[in-house]
Amino acid sequence: MSIVGTRFSEVVLGGVVRQGWWLVVEEDDGPGLVLAGPFGDRDEAVWAAEDLEDGPAGVHPVYGVRRADGALRRRSSPQERSWWSFLGEQVDRLPEGWDADMDDEHPLPGLVIEVVGVLAEAGLFLYDPTGADGELGGVCLTPEVALDGVVVSWRQHDRMSLDQLHGAAADALVQQVMNRALAEVLAARGFTVDPLGGACVVREGEPAEQA
Repeated sequence: MSIVGTRFSEVVLGGVVRQGWWLVVEEDDGPGLVLAGPFGDRDEAVWAAEDLEDGPAGVHPVYGVRRADGALRRRSSPQERSWWSFLGEQVDRLPEGWDADMDDEHPLPGLVIEVVGVLAEAGLFLYDPTGADGELGGVCLTPEVALDGVVVSWRQHDRMSLDQLHGAAADALVQQVMNRALAEVLAARGFTVDPLGGACVVREGEPAEQA
C-alpha cells in the first residue's frame, strides 16, 4: 500500500507510473485526496476501505494511473471494458441491419443499449437464434420505430417452446410469467412499459430512484 493522505497534484512517486485501484475522497474545491493504493482489484480496495479506522466519509475506489507528478488519471477499469465488450456481443444478437434506417441522432439505438444493459445486470441475456446456443432461449428484443420503443418478450428453451415436453399449458403459463417478469424488471429500472399482446413495449421513462 502506497502513500496515504496525498493530494493528486502534490506528490512525485520517483518517476514510476502506477496503475490500479485507489481509495479516493472527492473534494468540492480540489481534485480529491488519495488515501491508499494501488490495489490489485476493486474488491481488495473495498475491503481496505472497510478496514480504515476513522476514515473520512465518502471513501470509494477509483481505477486509474498515478503519474510521476502524483496526479491520478482515471481510466476505464478492466471490469468496465469487459462489460462494454459483453454488451456489444449482446447487441450483435439483434437482427442484422436493425438500425440501418436510423440516423446518428435517432434515440432508439441508445434506448436499445440501455435496455440490453439493464437486462444483463439482472442476469437476463438476449436470445441468439443464429448462435450455437440458440435452443437455450432468452430475451427477444425488437426495436420498432413506428412504436417509438422496443418490443420485449421471452423465448423459452426449445424443450418448452418447440418440443413442449411438459405440455402446452405449462408452456403458456411459463411464457406469461417470464413476460411479466421482464416488464416488471424494466419498469423497476425506470422505463415506461406498456403491454403489447403477450409482450411489452419499452420506452424512455424517469430514472429509478436510488435506494
